[in-house]
Amino acid sequence: MDEGRDSRARWTEADIPSQVGRVAVITGGNTGIGLETARALAERGATVVLACRDMERAGAAVAQIKARAPGATVRAVRLDLGSLASVREAAGELRAAYDRIDLLVNNAGVLSFKREVTADGFELQLGVNHLGHFALTGLLLDRLRGVPGSRIVTVASIAHHQGDMDFDDLQWERAFRGFPAYGRSKLANLLFTYELQRRLAAAGAKTIALAAHPGGSNTSIVRGAPGWMRALSKIAERLQLGQSVPMAALASLRCAVDPGARGGEYYGPPGRFGMTGFPARLESSARSRDEVAQRRLWEESARLTGVTYAL
Repeated sequence: MDEGRDSRARWTEADIPSQVGRVAVITGGNTGIGLETARALAERGATVVLACRDMERAGAAVAQIKARAPGATVRAVRLDLGSLASVREAAGELRAAYDRIDLLVNNAGVLSFKREVTADGFELQLGVNHLGHFALTGLLLDRLRGVPGSRIVTVASIAHHQGDMDFDDLQWERAFRGFPAYGRSKLANLLFTYELQRRLAAAGAKTIALAAHPGGSNTSIVRGAPGWMRALSKIAERLQLGQSVPMAALASLRCAVDPGARGGEYYGPPGRFGMTGFPARLESSARSRDEVAQRRLWEESARLTGVTYAL
């Protein structure tokens, strides 16, 4: 952990400033950390868009948020990050509806212990957790880059420490391993964030890019895990080795709204094994800071998705 500026600050929802006038798009905003992030922003006046694959669940989430924040402006847009066609359709709908976006939270994620592929043939975890978000961000960038104070927040994980980037077998076509594949996708989230921030700064954009990790929390992402892992997640929370979903959402929220947060920073809980605590500025792994890997992943992502950035 970085013991410098504000690393031990007790940052809570009470520190969220007014979000009136801001437009926030949150992928996977219908459940877990995404829902808590959306709820907190809506309660403080933001116009919130939940970009979700399951529109029935998204509708229920919209109703839940409005019940907590009467008068809030909340809507849902269908987005399947496992389909580039869906990503393009959702981006088109968002571009038609909003001439500016203040906040994009790349929150949605999947965890799978068997090799599956997306509609475009990508390994599922890399395809959804990274490539889908890479494409969506690029397609929405012109709605963000000129907006003062705009931010792109990507939710990574402490699992990135278990990831590596094998560019000769990026899609795990040889010997698939579930959790290392998840770790690779989360490492990709950080490589993407750091390269994006470097390009935004070089272009003089008004947008900054940050990354967060939620620590340990029993969220819906463990649905794809074996039964023993789901049970372990519940036990860990009871033993306070993990934390509640509202607590887990604080790292994303701090990245999204803290006036003191800067481009290229990484926030998460600094407590036991990175699992608990109020969000602080942290240092990610040495692999995530590899600028050669950052550039190579960017180029490969652009090739695979067909999305290029105006940076």
